Amino acid sequence: MTQTENTESTGGLLAAAGRRFRRQRLVRDSKTVARARMRRLALGITAMLLSAALIVAGGAIIRLRTNFSTAPLTLGDSSANLEDGPLDILLLGTDTRAGANGVYGGAEFTAGKGHSDVMMLLHIAADRQRVTVVSFPRDTLVPLPQCTDPQTKKVYPAQDLAMLNYALTYGGPGCTVAAVNKLTGLNIDHFMMADFTAVKEISKAVGGVSVCVNSAVNDPLSGLKLPAGVSTVEGDQALAFLRTRHGFGNGGDIGRIRAQQSFMASLTRKIKSEQTLTDLPKMYRIADSMTKNLTVDRGLSNIPTLLAVGKQLNDAQLANIAFVTMPTKVYEPDPNRLEVDQSKAEKLFSILRQDGDVTAKPAPTPAPTHAPSPSASQKSTASPSSQASMSPSSAPSYSTSPTAEPAPSPSIDRLQVPASAVNATGSSSRTKEILTLMEKLGYGVITDGGKAPSVVPITQILFEEGYEAAAADLAEALNISSAQLIKTTGISGLQLVVGEDFTSGDKVSSEKKAVSGGLTGQTAEQVTCQQANPND
Repeated sequence: MTQTENTESTGGLLAAAGRRFRRQRLVRDSKTVARARMRRLALGITAMLLSAALIVAGGAIIRLRTNFSTAPLTLGDSSANLEDGPLDILLLGTDTRAGANGVYGGAEFTAGKGHSDVMMLLHIAADRQRVTVVSFPRDTLVPLPQCTDPQTKKVYPAQDLAMLNYALTYGGPGCTVAAVNKLTGLNIDHFMMADFTAVKEISKAVGGVSVCVNSAVNDPLSGLKLPAGVSTVEGDQALAFLRTRHGFGNGGDIGRIRAQQSFMASLTRKIKSEQTLTDLPKMYRIADSMTKNLTVDRGLSNIPTLLAVGKQLNDAQLANIAFVTMPTKVYEPDPNRLEVDQSKAEKLFSILRQDGDVTAKPAPTPAPTHAPSPSASQKSTASPSSQASMSPSSAPSYSTSPTAEPAPSPSIDRLQVPASAVNATGSSSRTKEILTLMEKLGYGVITDGGKAPSVVPITQILFEEGYEAAAADLAEALNISSAQLIKTTGISGLQLVVGEDFTSGDKVSSEKKAVSGGLTGQTAEQVTCQQANPND
């Protein structure tokens, strides 16, 4: 091969190699371009999805905001700092039938603001670890301040004594806030007012709420109809459970408040057990139901504010969420009305003003040291006052050994207290054991109340008027919480309803926290059952 031929051959090979390289580079470039296009497409799709999500989220927030109705907070409008200090929110349930098409009766309530059927003060402690909910009986007579209706501008003069629930009619929720501020010495930060529809929709949104009754309830006035035992209520039945005042206890407002507290505690347990407050879709459904049927002050119509409140409530443990009732007593001129029990109520209000704990047990009173203790041989097996009320032959002897049953209160003569026991454990053998225990405790008049129509989860003591101290004495002997004491009618003396928590032993085993200091109520972790009104 000549040099010229060799050169031409080499050039051809180089040219071919160059063409192959260009083809490979073109392929690589086309793949790079394709990958770049895919990345841009993916980024575009992602951007569209994010934009859509933001649009949906923004629409949700706007929708929730437009759901609200607002009204002035009080005579002097203010707004709380959610990040610092305790927070007080007044929860109101109005009995207006507006929009109910006469379903709930009461034509006089089908228009206007109605009265506040439910009044609860939600106190969130500064450390956000404790929540106290105080119920105000609607029939309580209190001083009402002068109020100007923000819609009609009509001025309602101050009153020395009027029903607390009338404040809503006189000046809207702002008048009720002013009245509760005056009553408690607090400065309420916000309010929420719900109507009948709100209760129905919220109970549906959470899938129903568990409630318990010791015996069947059939109240035609509210429409509540429940079998004995535990049931799940929602919608109209949830509303009826909260509204009935004839179905429980003695047919008064105190029995209804007890049922409302039980319902709220059960609702709280369900929400926290299902982590509802961290489930955004479920939270939105509940929030949508709530905001459509709520009137709030302008400061609380801010959605981030509501979310902050919900977060704070979620941080509190069940044992630290307490429901209590403002102490009241019968108003002597009119037995159908109540008045504030000033000394007891002031203790409660003082705890709230100091951001205290209603479940904290009071410090024990030091025993007097000025008098010498009697010698062991001089000690009596029963207190002098209890012996004075007994004949020498009938006075029971209580051993002083460490394993002995506690002696009755000096003012209680158990021999003279009529008592019965109802077995609601589901175990037939428990009846005899309980009757033997009652005899061992010193009760001389004991009746077998038979087997309950249904198993109930918790042991309770029912008592009639005049047996409050005897009920507290039995509760102490059996380690039964004060939340499980129910005043009712249709029984003689005391009736012990033995539930599933007391299937063995001589005491109820419970480590749950309870409301203390002589206050009436329960914590959110305590299960309670309602006693049907036998006169209904």
